[in-house]
Amino acid sequence: MTVVACPTCSRKVEWTTENKYRPFCSERCKQIDLGAWAEEKYTIPGAAPNELQDNPLDEDDKH
Repeated sequence: MTVVACPTCSRKVEWTTENKYRPFCSERCKQIDLGAWAEEKYTIPGAAPNELQDNPLDEDDKH
């Protein structure tokens, strides 16, 4: 059996199909995490969308 730490409170949680909140230990910890995402407390690192590719409108203006 695999045991993981709850991402919210660090309580040890069994990773089983019976645990409907996995990887969280409870509905409360799951909702706390969801609220943190909604409040933009977490971010995923990466380049801003305009840094990933050139603006297609700029290409049209050159022709």
